Formats: sequence, C-alpha cells, structure tokens
Amino acid sequence: MPSTPEDIVVVGAGMAGLHTARALRERGFEGRLTLVGEEAHGPYSRPPLSKEVLTGTGLDPAAGAPGWLAGHRALRLLDEEAVAGLDLDFRPRTRAVELDTASRKVLVEGPQGPDAIAYDGLVVATGTRARRPGTDLAGVHVLRTLDDAEALQAELARATRLVVVGAGFVGAEVAASARALGLEVVLLEASPTPLARVVDPRIGRVLTDLHRDHGVDVRTGAAVTGYEGPGRVERVRLADGTAVAAPLVVAGLGADPNTEWLRGSGVELAPDGSVVCDEYSATTVPGVYAVGDLANWPHPRYGGRIRLEHWTNAAEQAEAAAHNLLAGEEGRRPFTPVPYFWSDQYGMKVQLLGQGAPADEVAFVHGSPEDRKFVAFLGRGGMLTGILGLRSTPRTMRYRALLERTTTWEDALAAAGSAP
Repeated sequence: MPSTPEDIVVVGAGMAGLHTARALRERGFEGRLTLVGEEAHGPYSRPPLSKEVLTGTGLDPAAGAPGWLAGHRALRLLDEEAVAGLDLDFRPRTRAVELDTASRKVLVEGPQGPDAIAYDGLVVATGTRARRPGTDLAGVHVLRTLDDAEALQAELARATRLVVVGAGFVGAEVAASARALGLEVVLLEASPTPLARVVDPRIGRVLTDLHRDHGVDVRTGAAVTGYEGPGRVERVRLADGTAVAAPLVVAGLGADPNTEWLRGSGVELAPDGSVVCDEYSATTVPGVYAVGDLANWPHPRYGGRIRLEHWTNAAEQAEAAAHNLLAGEEGRRPFTPVPYFWSDQYGMKVQLLGQGAPADEVAFVHGSPEDRKFVAFLGRGGMLTGILGLRSTPRTMRYRALLERTTTWEDALAAAGSAP
C-alpha cells in the first residue's frame, strides 16, 4: 500500500462504515473514498428500529421524504449536508462478493451488474445479519434492518398478541415496544435466565422481573423446537411438547457476521466467522482493517479476544481504524476501549460498562433491585470487570474511570462507598 493511500474503500454502509468515512475525512484524507452498502437506504442508526420505529414515536413530518420511516428523526446518523460534505462515491444496493488481495480489488454485484473496485486501503464494515429461524411461515419476523422494521411495524399495528423467541436485548426491546402498543406479549427464553452471555444471572433475574412488572408473560427454560401453521404461523412448539399460540412471532436468535465474501482472500476468520484483527484493528492482510460487529481483537484488560456488537463500539473502532490506516507503522494506536452498551425498556435505561459476565461477585452499590433503580458492580478474579446501571445514568457513568484502569474489587467497593 502507498505510504499515503489514494483510494480507500469502506465496505458496509452502517454505523461503523459511515463513521469510518467521516473519521478519514476529518483526519485529512482527500483521495477517492468509496462507501459500499448492500441496502437500498443510506446509512442509518439501528438501535431505534426496536424502539421508536416500532412504536411510531419521534416522527418528523417535515422531513419531506416519502414513507414515515424515512422521516424518523431517531434514524439519522448525520444530516444530509454533512453526508454530502464527505464527498463519497456511495454505492447502495451493492453487495461485496469477493476480495482479491493480490490485485487489491473488491468484487461487487450492484444495480449495474458486477464491478471491481480498486483500493489502496480497505475497511471491512459489513456487520452482521439476524440469525433466522428454520421456517418460511408468514408472520415470523427477525429484526435487523430498516426493511425488517417496516414489515414488523405493519403487522404490529393490527395485531393483539406477539410471541418473542429469545430474551436478548433485541427481544427484550421488541417485547417492551409491543407492550407499549397494547399487545399481549409472551417472551420465550431457552436459558434459565435471560441475557446469560451478557450479564450475571443475578442481574438477569432483575431484568426478567422488569418485564413481568409490565405484564409480559416471561417463560425461561422454554426452548423452541418449531413453528406451526398452514402457511402462516399459528403456534410455537416447545421442547417439552407443549405449544404456545403465536399469531405473530419475532425471533431474536442472535446474529452472524457477513464475512463469507472474505473467504479465500487471506483475511483470517475466526470459527464464528468474525474477522481476526490485531490491537490496531488491522487484519492479517496489509492495508485491510475491520471495524464494528464483525471485528475480533485482543483486549488487554479482559484477557483474550473480544467482539462487541454495540453502537458505541462501532463508532469508536471506526475512529481508531481510520487513524491507524492513515498514521503508518510509527503513529498507530492500540484500540482498548471500555465497552459500553445501553438499552431502553419501559422508559427505563439499562447501561452496561465493561463486561457483565461471567462474574464471581455482584454488589449493588447504589439503590436496589426491588426499587428497579440501582448501580451494580460485577467482578471476576478479585478485579472489577463491569458496571451495570438501571435508571441511574449519572452515577453509572461516574464510575467509568474505574474500568479505564486496573481496579481491584476492594478498591472499587471503597470508591463506591465514598461516592455521594
């Protein structure tokens, strides 16, 4: 790659891709900048899809664009003038199909047919796709894209009952949105507690009770084995042989990286399909970086490699990769963020800093689970590893500095005890 790239291609036009493009321009890159996006829409923010978009809140009638979703304030990442100022060669409805690292070209399929886009520097930001249930019955939805949200919202508007399969954050947010719309909601989770991979069960139980407080029929240990109906879903079959009436279903079963197009390119992929990076977000191929949901990199504070499917990580890693792509070997900086995630449910904000699981220790240092308002510390191996807050934004964020440095469990509790 030339010491100063002239042609940079960003594949993926989501949060991570757009922020990479903006960061490159802010750092003085003046060459050709191509942004490739598989969807027909321009870049938009995904977190509102499960909340404001489904409930119809935050609409902007003055937006002037056709379709109520296009006029949704919450979806905007940048205004049109700011995007125009990036001087992008933006290619919507264009899918990357292969990476030829020998000739430094991205092979794509778009509205005009196949094409090969040359690059000096490449940023992989193709993200993930929703893992789909094994059925083609009508009425069974996933939620990952704007089109998914539009299809689901249309059905929610005339539905009275919804079954959500999977009590991860997407499933939980959909359940909360459906309750806000007045639907009867059943939330099915195969694990003993929701969010088992994300937070300790002692926290997961509190978040489960939050749904029950708002009238959701939460069933844990309920593994789904099938979806039944004559052309449209009518029932969800469980592993214990029982069935749940389900005229409308949302399956929140996790996500898989969109990285098949990288196979055979020399870019190393982990067993889960994520892109293996170093601490600078660089892949195993010179000049190729990866950012966002699909990036897998070593983090010194958490031991081993991590991958984060968070809005904030997409933005922060985009900034880091843009800097490192332009800085050269001597100017690169390792990417060692404090992971941060939030979720809005029933008008309450859940925030997680660091890692919430696994945890040896859990301490509620402010408030209480019974009041549904608290800050909890989570620890492992005698060290503070995570902080979770419910309806406690200022206090939760106040402790972020404890995770930016190495903090023992005892020191963390002492800091909480001295805090106002």
